[in-house]
Amino acid sequence: MANRLLPFLIENRGVRGFAVEITEGIPDLLGWRDYPPDVFRQLGHALAATPLLAADLRQDARLNLQFQGKTGEDSEPPLKLLVTQIDSQLQLRGMAKCGPGASGDFQALMGGGTLACLIEPRHGGERYQALVGVYGDSLAEALQIYYGQSEQLLTRVRLGAAPDRFVGLMLQRLPENSSDDDWVHVHHLVQTLEEPELLATEAETLLRRLFAEDTVRVFEARPIQLQCQCSHAQISAMLLGLGEEELKPLLIERGRVDVTCEFCGKEYAYREVEVRELFAASQAQPAEHRLQ
Repeated sequence: MANRLLPFLIENRGVRGFAVEITEGIPDLLGWRDYPPDVFRQLGHALAATPLLAADLRQDARLNLQFQGKTGEDSEPPLKLLVTQIDSQLQLRGMAKCGPGASGDFQALMGGGTLACLIEPRHGGERYQALVGVYGDSLAEALQIYYGQSEQLLTRVRLGAAPDRFVGLMLQRLPENSSDDDWVHVHHLVQTLEEPELLATEAETLLRRLFAEDTVRVFEARPIQLQCQCSHAQISAMLLGLGEEELKPLLIERGRVDVTCEFCGKEYAYREVEVRELFAASQAQPAEHRLQ
């Protein structure tokens, strides 16, 4: 299983955890954009972190990790937008938009911007949104602070990204089963883990090596699918949402409407007759059956 979310439990310490490994589908999803190396690394960290955030997502919903750069009066942010999305079946995708030559570490690229975690139920229900402070020297540190402040759950996160591999590790204290000494022990061990070792070592081997003196129980891994979920139906729904009047200038100028998926680069082309048929079919349907 090339792309996976691996749950585990450090039984004698009262600490649970999840490991993420993503090695397949990276060029297919991200290769159509020419990301600067530092932006690619932050996007890789976000793609590794998103399954960790969704590890407890059981409802039919989608989790979004969204970053919006802060625009000044005289300048554009180096990283304008970063979005990762995952659903309850662990279908994962992500993208970023940046200025030419964007470079720097986490704070240089994302400092001053807004980072949020959003859960969207697919069939009604209340949406949940929480802001994640852009604190610390990495996305991992920002997420640790978020869990500590918003969820009151002591958490340690490690993330790694290389051109062909995204990895992540998250550990959380289970207060009812863990003493302060247990958590300090685990915390100190995780602090020794650097990104190169995380990238170079398979999850099971890493857990055995890192927690050699502890009892680690590894559960069945869940597959992650790194792929876009765009479809003709979704693009059609987006066009209906824009409205026929909004599309008229494009039809007059080009005789068609072209849409490129921001995540995977797939192109969708609608001729004028197809656009007219789309709106006609939508108007002919009862409101509850129209594309959403």
